[in-house]
Amino acid sequence: MTTTDHPQRRILITGATGGVGLVLVDGLRDEYEIIQHGRTPKTPEQEKVLREADLGQYDEVLALMDGVDTVVHLAGSASPESDWDDVLGANIIGFRNVLEAAREAGVRRFVFASSNHAMGMYDRREQWPVYPDMLPSGDSLYGVSKIFGEALGRFYHEEHGIDFIALRIGWMSENPAEADEDILHAMWLSPGDTVRVVRAAIEAPVRFGLYYAISDNPNRRWDITNTLLELGYRPQDGWTETAGGPEKPVPGGQDVRDDWPAES
Repeated sequence: MTTTDHPQRRILITGATGGVGLVLVDGLRDEYEIIQHGRTPKTPEQEKVLREADLGQYDEVLALMDGVDTVVHLAGSASPESDWDDVLGANIIGFRNVLEAAREAGVRRFVFASSNHAMGMYDRREQWPVYPDMLPSGDSLYGVSKIFGEALGRFYHEEHGIDFIALRIGWMSENPAEADEDILHAMWLSPGDTVRVVRAAIEAPVRFGLYYAISDNPNRRWDITNTLLELGYRPQDGWTETAGGPEKPVPGGQDVRDDWPAES
């Protein structure tokens, strides 16, 4: 219950109409005052409350920030097959506008939905394990745009003092069995763990960091030690339990397609 002594934090979720956004709105609504931003409403509630803003228009973005404690930034071009115009407008110019508006409005914390694709060349080359402090190696223009976001966030943290937490999200899906690629199973992030890791990113005392966000999958190749220790994240799901199928261990990891991450 909200009281004058313990008011709910106001959380702006950009891209709240996407798959991850809808999961977070539902999973965090009891703990925070959620401001939902997006283009096309996906629920009856969003028909009433959705805030629209063109990320390319700074004044529209700034208008979203009134009283916001934390921005959870999901909006943008989300496909590894995005072309340059897509990532330039949404993931570079649009992202900068959201981050700058947060700074101008005095937002405390910025949680950035980065991606496994910021490190995806390691996966294509099967150069595992991958640690969060390794040099970025994007597998697509989309991945490169996420590297840009992480770098700009570091600058805003060091130059302006805003907290910046980047989550390198794996593959969020209700059912890991809908894909048959081992690498997707390995990077699966359940809806429940999505809520858990974002809640941890909002609440953790650490003020800057890059963190992998995946579930407790036995065949994962990406280190989540700092996610566990610094954010206090505790994944509760794993693809083998959810899909009802055993993992078939392959020393060194199963092969990845040479054209990863193109659609198979």
